[in-house]
Amino acid sequence: MGVNGILNINKPCGPTSFSMVATVRRLSGEKRVGHAGTLDPGASGVLPICLGQAVRLIEYMHNFPKEYVAGIMLGATTDTLDAQGSLISRGDATAISEKQVRQELQRFIGDISQAPPAYSAKKIGGKKSYRLARKGASIPLEPHSVTIDAINMLSFENPYLKVRVRCSTGTYIRALARDLGEALGCGAYLQDLLRTAYGPYNLDNALAPDELARQAQAAGLPGLLFPVDHPLQSWQKHVLDVRVAALVLSGTAIHLNDDTFDTGQLLCSYDSSGKFLGILKYSAANGLWWPEKIFNL
Repeated sequence: MGVNGILNINKPCGPTSFSMVATVRRLSGEKRVGHAGTLDPGASGVLPICLGQAVRLIEYMHNFPKEYVAGIMLGATTDTLDAQGSLISRGDATAISEKQVRQELQRFIGDISQAPPAYSAKKIGGKKSYRLARKGASIPLEPHSVTIDAINMLSFENPYLKVRVRCSTGTYIRALARDLGEALGCGAYLQDLLRTAYGPYNLDNALAPDELARQAQAAGLPGLLFPVDHPLQSWQKHVLDVRVAALVLSGTAIHLNDDTFDTGQLLCSYDSSGKFLGILKYSAANGLWWPEKIFNL
């Protein structure tokens, strides 16, 4: 059956997200391992890693809201928009006040248009943007809509600003630092970044890689895993009797005599013992719920 479930890793600064996947693959012996929501090497914090059949849920996890604590340096810009890049300009931030910063931060709350960084994993003509940028190519990245639910200033000691940001998927905190610097007229880049939450995963339930290795060696990995259906805990759910559960596991569409379900939303199905069976999707054409993904755990 393999190893199935989700680990919440507290990624340190330095390693790539892929290297964290490689570490988990080595510790678990499971070949099917993938992460949800890349963290840049210079960033740290919450990195959910899915194992076994849980990998099939990553597509649903991308839309989870995220929370970050970001350190922003005013008065300079870099080519990568963060501290790992090369300095390209300097500005004067000495006259910037805390009041000005607070006023400008408020302008970024809500639905905004944001241009991704040139050094990012966005694809241009099938190639990742950062690879083109490293070759000196001009990167025509179109702005896209993102949502910032809240920005709270944690501290400001000019030129260093620390903020907490709650935002939608697709939001680049590096780009937020860039845009804030432009709004203040002094330039800015992201000095440091900590992801404190990713949907239901946060720092309180995250394991550092060395602690993960220690606990996995002492007691095994399965006891450290969140269950496969954990990312779907807020979804609507339904328990099926033995006969209907067998139909779902065979890939057969079913009729549910329950009009309380939102037919525009996916549905998690379980058997009478609480075992997760799969994800059902409603078809208005025939009034049936079709198995979209089946999990034989």
